[in-house]
Amino acid sequence: MKVMVMIKATKDSEAGVMPSEELLSEMGKYNEELVKAGILLAGEGLHPSSKGVRVRFSGTQRTTIDGPFTETKELIAGFWLWEVQSIEEAIAWVKRCPNPMPGESEIEIRPVFEAGDFGEALTPELKEQEVRIREATEKLRNS
Repeated sequence: MKVMVMIKATKDSEAGVMPSEELLSEMGKYNEELVKAGILLAGEGLHPSSKGVRVRFSGTQRTTIDGPFTETKELIAGFWLWEVQSIEEAIAWVKRCPNPMPGESEIEIRPVFEAGDFGEALTPELKEQEVRIREATEKLRNS
């Protein structure tokens, strides 16, 4: 199963406070462990929301909203995409993670939808389309 592991933003991360050399080193070692275990698919830190943009949808209308965004507890400062056997395995790995922020921090784990989760709404044609898209993105990553 794939899971998205999200590091929640803090006031410091939203203020653009960069991690220390020590934390970068600890995270590098942790990421190497994830690679050796064969579960890390992707992972990146994100700039503060002041550099971000949201697009709000309302019917056919699209509205662009520039950051920063005020609710820090709802923002993400970084993420990993993992392939694990279970949510319990993901929890065990997160518990081994260095604290990603000075002071208190929070990491959220959420399963990624798989084709089977959509039931009959995912027609054979849509399944074929999904396979084509995955193959194309895999080619892009490998080029």
